[in-house]
Amino acid sequence: QLQHPSAEVREYACASISKLLQQKHVIPAFLQRDVVRCLGPLLMDHSLAVRETAAGALRNLSACGGFEVCDDMVTKDIMTPLVALLKECSTGLDANQLSPKKCREMNKNYIEDIANEAINLLWNVCECNNTAVSIFNKEGCLEAVLHYMKKFSTNVDLAISVANCLQAVTEDNPDLLSSFNASAQQALETVMLCPESTMKHILLRTLIAGTIWNIKDTIPPGSLGSMVNAILKIFSESLAIDAGETIICMNEAEKKRLKLAAEAETEENITDVIDNCVLIEDDDMEEIPKGKVRRENDISDLLPSDKWELKEVTALLMAQQTALEIIVNMCCSEDPSDDEWEELSSSDESDLFMENSYNEGGGLLMSPLCLSDEVNSAFLNNLIPKKILEKTAFPNSVALDICMHNPSWKPLIKKLNAVQCRALTCLHSILLVSDVDCLGGAAALQSLAQHLSQLVFSKTELPTDTEFLEAITSALRALLQTMASKNISQCMTPEQLLALCEAGIHSTNASVRVNVVSILGISGSVLAKGQDTAETLKMIGKFLLEVAMKESSLVVAGEALDALFDVFADGKEAEKAAVEIKLLPALKEFQPVFKMRMRKEGKRQYSTDQLCVLDNVKMNLRRFIAYQETLGKTPT
Repeated sequence: QLQHPSAEVREYACASISKLLQQKHVIPAFLQRDVVRCLGPLLMDHSLAVRETAAGALRNLSACGGFEVCDDMVTKDIMTPLVALLKECSTGLDANQLSPKKCREMNKNYIEDIANEAINLLWNVCECNNTAVSIFNKEGCLEAVLHYMKKFSTNVDLAISVANCLQAVTEDNPDLLSSFNASAQQALETVMLCPESTMKHILLRTLIAGTIWNIKDTIPPGSLGSMVNAILKIFSESLAIDAGETIICMNEAEKKRLKLAAEAETEENITDVIDNCVLIEDDDMEEIPKGKVRRENDISDLLPSDKWELKEVTALLMAQQTALEIIVNMCCSEDPSDDEWEELSSSDESDLFMENSYNEGGGLLMSPLCLSDEVNSAFLNNLIPKKILEKTAFPNSVALDICMHNPSWKPLIKKLNAVQCRALTCLHSILLVSDVDCLGGAAALQSLAQHLSQLVFSKTELPTDTEFLEAITSALRALLQTMASKNISQCMTPEQLLALCEAGIHSTNASVRVNVVSILGISGSVLAKGQDTAETLKMIGKFLLEVAMKESSLVVAGEALDALFDVFADGKEAEKAAVEIKLLPALKEFQPVFKMRMRKEGKRQYSTDQLCVLDNVKMNLRRFIAYQETLGKTPT
């Protein structure tokens, strides 16, 4: 059917394939039949409708198939027709010269709709495949893609697709930076400063802000400060909106809209019934033949219905998730020069974060930009406002109930949880690069520890979701390490810590298991300095010993050993507990086992960095055993 001489048949075939490709289990069968090479040429079909549906089918294939499928698409040269399509659409965008009379009659802009599908396809393959990014650079696709951005005021959906693509292709792509001349930067800045307040426009501005952060090396030093503050302002705008309340309001708006539509349809049906009665009577009760009515668009049922309220909420959640992810990236970024930060800190817009600082009950009160000698903390010391902390809380229960009982809104639950996890990851990153004073001091950290404890223990059962567990344990680990380094008392009880570790150690995610044993090591080392803590230290020691000896991952086992070294490094209570759990003989017996596992599993299963860490653990194990032996020989 894809080769049929009729354009309508080819369009229907593309649409049918597009629908089927949304089911992951059928993708291998289509790949075996070389679906990429079958659909690729149709991107340049004489029929615009075929181009659009072919691009949509390939977009679904790239989105649902994942990295390996995208690699296969690039190998089978999908980029050649795709680049040609993008450039041709870009040329005809303003004049819309390729749009036939039929398109105008249907009130449909085929050029922009084709471009939207093509840009999404380009985004997907470039995000997964470096060769696609290289082709993007070599073929000068940036100019064509930026040309589509000019339609942002009339076609925000197309602009969002372009912004997603730009953020993907500008990440870690120094070869593209030279293409961002003054005109290109001006185009991005124009979009970033657009005043529209819809959720889609907030998402658009957030994505463009992320793109500008990716190309910050092209911005003159004198302008960098104001540009970063503009980025922060956009993130602040996005994170300030309560997603739960937005869901409640938008759901109510949808109900009202549907009610009005139903009432209007009822009135129309009554009129139709009256007219039909007259018609049937005039025709002497002749039966109207069935199956004669043909819908104007045979593939309309394959496309999602127009749910603007749901789309607005989805856009908001994507904007918030994106903003938090970019902040995490900023934590790992290299420093600008001192002069640039001096200009940044003196900008009026930096006052924004003074207003939004967390100052509730001795919370995280931030200066606008606490300049620091540390590489990354200079920029991030102002990024713990109240808004980010609010996003770490569990989603609004009323909003969750709405989503749970509305099938089309149910996917929002996953997005709400994703925002919470990104906020926790963001908090973790900020804790790693900020000093205690800039975080608000001891009281603020204790308040934050209490907040994170409530997230873990507020429900009857401990959390089991892997993504949440990784995010919350990472944040707790960074926070407790910071507090321990400054001798700040911790709020979590040993019983709570052990309960968390018992839950986390059974996670299938190795990062969660690493985090919980590290948390136990940090807390245990603090307890070892106190009095009457030997019994608790015994429980911690037994737990860590069992993990070290039974854990399937050498990385987690090594972390457990490191935690043991920290807990039993010093202190009378630690010495007492170590003797009672027979720590020394247990470690001496385990030492050759650990060495043997490293020889057998090391090079086959672990990276060079991981092996370097494990070598240090092996060396520290030998030293710790020697240290414990000296303690046994020391007179009491």
